[in-house]
Amino acid sequence: MIALIDYGMGNLHSVAKALEKAGGKVVLVKKPEELAQASRIVLPGVGAFRDCIGALNESGMDAAILDFIASGKPFLGICLGMQVLMDASYEFGQHKGLGLIPGVVKKFPDTHPEHGFKIPHMGWNDVVLASSSTPHPVLAPLAGKQVYYVHSYYCAPLNPAHILAACSYGEYPFAAAIGRDNFIGVQFHPEKSQKAGHDLLEAFLQWKP
Repeated sequence: MIALIDYGMGNLHSVAKALEKAGGKVVLVKKPEELAQASRIVLPGVGAFRDCIGALNESGMDAAILDFIASGKPFLGICLGMQVLMDASYEFGQHKGLGLIPGVVKKFPDTHPEHGFKIPHMGWNDVVLASSSTPHPVLAPLAGKQVYYVHSYYCAPLNPAHILAACSYGEYPFAAAIGRDNFIGVQFHPEKSQKAGHDLLEAFLQWKP
């Protein structure tokens, strides 16, 4: 069972359909205790970091996610669901994240639009896998492909080893995917990335960390 976390925000329908198309059995989950039945978790996200982490904290889902990840089961965070893995975000003030990846979430430079790069960063762009002998199994299908992004903020991990893939917007590099052990987050939207996104979700469903 794939637990798709419903915290009152995000494009749940399209993510659920994409996961089902990739072969997953998806259940929308609103209560922390429901995660115990899941074999994998997907945390989608559209909106503000403050509202997302606030909803997770209020429901107790934050602690449940940490317990789930500590159990060794696979976790995937999408867009904002990736950003909440960080220590903190500077979106609309400073807000504490789940603290799984040391580092913060920052906004693209305000000067970007002056150079012809609108904020948010929206549309198709690269996903450059980290240079290693063996690419991450969830990201391996994306080699040489482009994916779809929609975001104004980006993750800045302190440890380069936690950056599993990168991208650049206006010659400004940012993390396209982060993670370690049994959890991974992607800044782009697999559910909007056509075949590349489908291949990633399929790889996540088969991933055995």
